[in-house]
Amino acid sequence: MTQAILREIIDYSNRADPYPLYEELRKTPVSHDGDGPYVVSTYYEIQSLLHDPRISSDARNLKSTADDPLGQGEEEQTTLPPSFLKLDPPDHDRLRRMTNRPFGPPDSPRRVHDMRGELSGIVSGLVDGIVADGSLDRIDLVDQFAYPFPVTVICRLLGVPPQDEPRFHVWAETLAAGLDPDPDADPARRHQGTTDARMELGMYLAGLIEERRKDPRDDMLSQLATADGPDGAMTTMEVLSTAALLLIAGHETTVNLITNGMLTLLRNPDVLRRLREDPELSVPVVEELLRFEPPVQLLPQRSTLTDIEVDGVTIPKGASLWLILASGNRDPRRFQDPDRFDPDRRDIQHLGLGSGIHSCFGAPLARQEAQLALSELARRLENPRLLEDPPPYRQNAVLRGPRHLPIACDGILA
Repeated sequence: MTQAILREIIDYSNRADPYPLYEELRKTPVSHDGDGPYVVSTYYEIQSLLHDPRISSDARNLKSTADDPLGQGEEEQTTLPPSFLKLDPPDHDRLRRMTNRPFGPPDSPRRVHDMRGELSGIVSGLVDGIVADGSLDRIDLVDQFAYPFPVTVICRLLGVPPQDEPRFHVWAETLAAGLDPDPDADPARRHQGTTDARMELGMYLAGLIEERRKDPRDDMLSQLATADGPDGAMTTMEVLSTAALLLIAGHETTVNLITNGMLTLLRNPDVLRRLREDPELSVPVVEELLRFEPPVQLLPQRSTLTDIEVDGVTIPKGASLWLILASGNRDPRRFQDPDRFDPDRRDIQHLGLGSGIHSCFGAPLARQEAQLALSELARRLENPRLLEDPPPYRQNAVLRGPRHLPIACDGILA
């Protein structure tokens, strides 16, 4: 039963609307067929496990390679070391603290806040560019806006030359595809593809890091490469794996958040109208979007460090554990009328950015980017409308979002 539903969730034909499948999964909060992963689909159980120190994010703790559906343990031993996203304490905590020093509180409390003016300028320029790109009868909001915005931002933040985007775009797409637990993919071919992409990305970043060590600048790559604080200095390999994580995660999920957000607003014209009239509504709109259409749908890379009991089910040590975040976000035991998009909810404690020690590192920046992007699009696009509903989606079931979002509008307001 569980494996059949999982295959349907992964099946591309259900990418546009996986939520009925999540509803079916929630009938059994902890599911296991005797083969494959243990699947947890309800809000309170997922929330508890995200804070449970007996749950590991390190794929090397899986009891066998058969329980590593993504091949992450072997892959990361042969190229870059695991990023802190895929490590457990104390290594995770040390690397995350070191990465946070040039990014957020307490060492850099205004880093994201002080970027707001620059972000607004990027957003305005991209909206202006929609007119220059051609007809307003067909606009691809992904290619013309939702993708270039966070890519430009993460390049500036890290200090990666934006003209190199065509190079790392290919590597990023390959590595993001490696997160997708596609049972029909050739495992050897995918393993080789992700290994090659990690190697090429690592070599590219190694060149930039060497430049920054010789000539530091005001960017995160320079600070990561040269800093020596209370936790010491990162090794070269740690800087490489951290920089690769920030470069990819810094735009892949935000593209989906913005695209899913605009799609949802166009399906809810009353909320779009309110946002146009009141930009401050962007704050609850983005929080509700993170619940209603989260850019990361599931976490398929957890395992158990000991036997644990969840909702009456004993999950053995070393078992593969999948946490279906998007299902938990629609759990009626936690949210009233969960399938309704409602930014006026008084309590939106969603799972859209994870929780616990692995909560989204870039959450403050992602929130600010999405708030600025959606409020500016709502204000400036005159009579926007969908041309395809549902739009074509990306293949990825983990990082779920439209590959293209074709819309039309009557004009671009100043």
